[in-house]
Amino acid sequence: MHISVILFCALWSAVSAENSDDYELMYVNLDNEIDNGLHPTEDPTPCDCSRENSEWDKLFTMLENSQMREGMLLHATEAVLQGELQKLRAELGRLAGSLQSLCAPEAPAEARLARALDELLQASRNAGRRLARLEEAWAPRPQEEAGRALGAVLEELRRTRADLRAVQGWAVSRWLPAGCETAILFPMRSKKIFASVHPVTPMKLESFSACIWVKATEVLNKTVLFSYGTKRNPYEIQLYLSYRSIMFVVGGEENRLVADAVISPGTWTHLCSTWDSKKGHMALWVNGDLVATAVDMATGHVVPEGGILQIGQEKNGIGGGFDETLAFSGRLTGFNIWDGVLSNEEIRGAGGAESCHIRGNVVGWGVTEIQPHGGAQYVS
Repeated sequence: MHISVILFCALWSAVSAENSDDYELMYVNLDNEIDNGLHPTEDPTPCDCSRENSEWDKLFTMLENSQMREGMLLHATEAVLQGELQKLRAELGRLAGSLQSLCAPEAPAEARLARALDELLQASRNAGRRLARLEEAWAPRPQEEAGRALGAVLEELRRTRADLRAVQGWAVSRWLPAGCETAILFPMRSKKIFASVHPVTPMKLESFSACIWVKATEVLNKTVLFSYGTKRNPYEIQLYLSYRSIMFVVGGEENRLVADAVISPGTWTHLCSTWDSKKGHMALWVNGDLVATAVDMATGHVVPEGGILQIGQEKNGIGGGFDETLAFSGRLTGFNIWDGVLSNEEIRGAGGAESCHIRGNVVGWGVTEIQPHGGAQYVS
């Protein structure tokens, strides 16, 4: 009995000890899993910490790149404009030197002066065209930096252009108007000196515009610039000077428009005259400014074809002669006639920087045959 009890107790103790070891082993393993979270023999998976850019990040990046490109473009543009401006300044300096040499005591003779002025005009026209292209290429930009960077350059271009206009004005008053390459010289008053004009279309007109550049040496009581007449009426169209005034006639002396105190001898002046038969409206323009108008002048009249058109004289009918006291002395250029009334803008353009490249459709300067007679001759 006692032996059986002893054996039972021993067996129970062994079983209890085995169960206790297993529990401790499970506890240790469980604790290791909680502490490490991974088996100690496994390599940890690397973490990808990089983050994709958001839409705002991409937008800001694009803006930064755009501003950088804009700055580079503005810098390059400013450099080009500054370089071109320096070249123009150098050319103006050479023009100023030419002017000083022309005004020096050892001034050249007439032929050398003519060549120098021609070179001066050509250089100033080229510089004017380049300035115009630069101003057209520049456009105000919304960025403040762009406005400050190029605003000064544009202002300098404008000042240079003003200086250039002053140089052109000086040269124009002494030689040829801007854009004109030739003129007809009338060296003195003579009944043999004039220029005959052969219109490209018949002179049958119910309205017209006539423009001409004039530089008179001397103006007396009646100095004819151009006239058109027929055997029946020698005074169909006339434009003439009387001292410092301009006279414009259509259909006869009873239809005469006068503009007083507008002509200065020795200076190039651009004159335009217009007439319309419907209302008899007449107008005179001097250097692009309207100086005189009238209505009910030759209303309903039609200028007939078949007459004679001449510059610098007035013929007393078909087969008639000339009067020396009416002759013009000086230079004339840019003579054009249109078969209609030009607008204000067109008249100003006809006396602008390229006026001698504008052609009338009845008489076109440089296209229509104009033949000098006597001592009249083309000069350039």
